[in-house]
Amino acid sequence: MEKGKFDFIPTVDNKHAEKRKKYSWETPPPPIPEEEIVETLEADVAIVGGGIAGLAMGARCTQKGLSVIVVEKYKGLVARGAHVACLDSEVMRKHGVVIDKQQFARDWMRICGSRVNEDLLWLFINRSPEAFAWLLELGKGEVEAVLFGGNYKGPDFTEYAGTHFIVKKPGSKYKYAGAMLVCEILQDVILSGGNRIIRRTRAEQLEKKNGRVVSFVAKGEDGKYWCFVGKKAVVLATGDIGGDPEMLEAFAPLGLLPKRNGYSPPGLNTGDGHKMAYWVGAQFEPPSWAISLHLIAYSLYAFFFLHVNREGKRFMNEDTWVQAKAIRCLMQPRGDWAFSVFDSKWFREVGERVHLAGGQFTEPLGQIYGQPWSEDNGIDKLIERYVEKGICFKADTIEELAKKMEVPVENLKATVDRYNELYRLGKDLDYGKRSELLTSIEKPPFYALKWGPALLNVHGGVLIDTKMRVLDKDHKPIPGLLAVGNVSGGLYGVDYPLLLNGNSHGRALTWALQATDTILAGEC
Repeated sequence: MEKGKFDFIPTVDNKHAEKRKKYSWETPPPPIPEEEIVETLEADVAIVGGGIAGLAMGARCTQKGLSVIVVEKYKGLVARGAHVACLDSEVMRKHGVVIDKQQFARDWMRICGSRVNEDLLWLFINRSPEAFAWLLELGKGEVEAVLFGGNYKGPDFTEYAGTHFIVKKPGSKYKYAGAMLVCEILQDVILSGGNRIIRRTRAEQLEKKNGRVVSFVAKGEDGKYWCFVGKKAVVLATGDIGGDPEMLEAFAPLGLLPKRNGYSPPGLNTGDGHKMAYWVGAQFEPPSWAISLHLIAYSLYAFFFLHVNREGKRFMNEDTWVQAKAIRCLMQPRGDWAFSVFDSKWFREVGERVHLAGGQFTEPLGQIYGQPWSEDNGIDKLIERYVEKGICFKADTIEELAKKMEVPVENLKATVDRYNELYRLGKDLDYGKRSELLTSIEKPPFYALKWGPALLNVHGGVLIDTKMRVLDKDHKPIPGLLAVGNVSGGLYGVDYPLLLNGNSHGRALTWALQATDTILAGEC
């Protein structure tokens, strides 16, 4: 590949290549002089990135007797959220949950606009149960799986009950919870197996020899360069592009709209692996890449009540999944937040209707499958704390509420009047919400809960095959180079499919198993 040129042009077609914007990362940096490299370390497998994908790769390789070095630029464990998804597990079978694989595949393709490598999709479908069971085995009886029950239950977008939490048993040696606990388990396997994790060290360039990727060069916190050789493979596990505005502009421009970044720590994922792979000839999948937008920028709840924008006007059918709410919010004037408007009977109304709607940001984020709505779940207390913090507004009249929200009083009053009219009619003529989810707004105090989207992840990257080998512009494997996790492409398109929450974490585990098999088979 000619340096500084896309084979695939992300913003215009190829005949307009000379007119399009050029991005700084398209030009490879000059090679790092050998005399600046202070030390070279070797292992069977050299892994760039120490999140869930990289640590899973390291743990699996360690378990299979391979020497491993994991290099991570952050100072410690890094992960976000808690959910881990698969299509079958012991706890799912215990609850009688069975996912129809064929229907699941069709639903996934529909949400992703058919822009998915179906071979990769079916790899996830068929092997994610094994990957999840493997994770539990690594916990050696100190952790257990709990099935998540906060699934959106709408008629057109029903979330599958294949989302799990990993929780510590009493007396467990582990320190963390959620996704950090997953990382802690994987890290423990690597270190106890005699392999290394080196942090505060940022990979900058891949190195080729005779057409094969054999190593990468990274800079430590002291500014000195190190070379890490992967005798059997170099593996990219560097996460997504959410912290790089240029790459977002090129591949996922919608990701530039949210005013807040929900990744922790914000800005850490800057597409390092994407760039390094591109510089050695890797091919990107076509944009626009799927993004994950969570309603975590302000409050952690939106419910199914009346949603109004910053003009005080209704703008959507509130009976939908959270990704749709996030995108519809961003499409509004000054669309970095919106409001859910409800009255004093709201908590009872949620409880009465949770079996019809539910889902994240309506039910507790730790909702356990099969457990009924509890009046002691703490959501009512949290909303009152939001009132104290100025995230939720509370007033005895709609006019007063509008002033606190800083929206036109006449707009909000007309919107609430119309919504009450639709409630009395028993049919949403304006947006088509299910009549069972229409509620009145008439008993003070009245509330306006502020919610808005934050960018969590961007799901798109370099082309890979089902052996996790990175592909070039001719869709041929680049010898020696594998990719796992969010740096790899092919599994997502258009939207992150929250029909199975936590699927990116489940994918990270699954891809690690598959990539390790590729290395052991000598196929990279």
